[in-house]
Amino acid sequence: MMKHDMVGTVMTSDVVRATADTTFREIVHLLDDHRISGLPVVDGSQRVIGVISESGLLAHAAAAEDRQGAHHARWSSLIRKGQDTDPGVMTLTACRLMTRPAVYAYAHESIAEAARIMARHGIERLPVVDEENRLVGIVTRRDLLKVFLRPDAEIRRVVVEDVLDRTCWIPPATIDVEVRDGVVTVSGQLGQRSEIPPVLRLIQQVDGVVSVVDRLTCRYENHRDDRSKEPPPNLAPDRLRGEERRGVRSQ
Repeated sequence: MMKHDMVGTVMTSDVVRATADTTFREIVHLLDDHRISGLPVVDGSQRVIGVISESGLLAHAAAAEDRQGAHHARWSSLIRKGQDTDPGVMTLTACRLMTRPAVYAYAHESIAEAARIMARHGIERLPVVDEENRLVGIVTRRDLLKVFLRPDAEIRRVVVEDVLDRTCWIPPATIDVEVRDGVVTVSGQLGQRSEIPPVLRLIQQVDGVVSVVDRLTCRYENHRDDRSKEPPPNLAPDRLRGEERRGVRSQ
């Protein structure tokens, strides 16, 4: 099975973080000083226990100011050392302000999976943890999008070497691969029709690939209802078994 770039390869390791007893005032200054819109909250073992966002802080401040008769809270007022902000709010701690349970990704997970988590929860940044759930980094949507800036030459190398050669056991000379602006065009001839779909799927999964243009042909047509026919001599059973071990199965 093709292995995507992992979250750990694009994350930022130097993470601004808070603890359960970090105050509202301190959190505001952390966000402002580092020009970020959110941060994770960790316990004494550096395990992520929650997440704090700029929008969440504003919601707390707005609720407090509404109780005082104000119309809304302004972020600019929050970063002026709490001026014009309810002192009670400024002393709230991260334990009260954070969102829980924390949503995070593992460093060994694929970039695609991290993107799905962000989309599912509608968030802009995602804490990254190790196998012990300890904070090791943070990844943003911008970090993930950088994958799609991967040079065409690098995408082609991965398709040819990792997908065709190592995973599908297809000699590179068999398939012509062209990449332009992340669009991969593959042409050439394979043995059976059923070999084409899994190859296209694996190419589509390569990080940086925008789409795949299929110009592949085959020497033999094989269908699900034509199981009595033996595979052609040039498709050795060992190769077919190798494809199954690597996650490429005939349709």
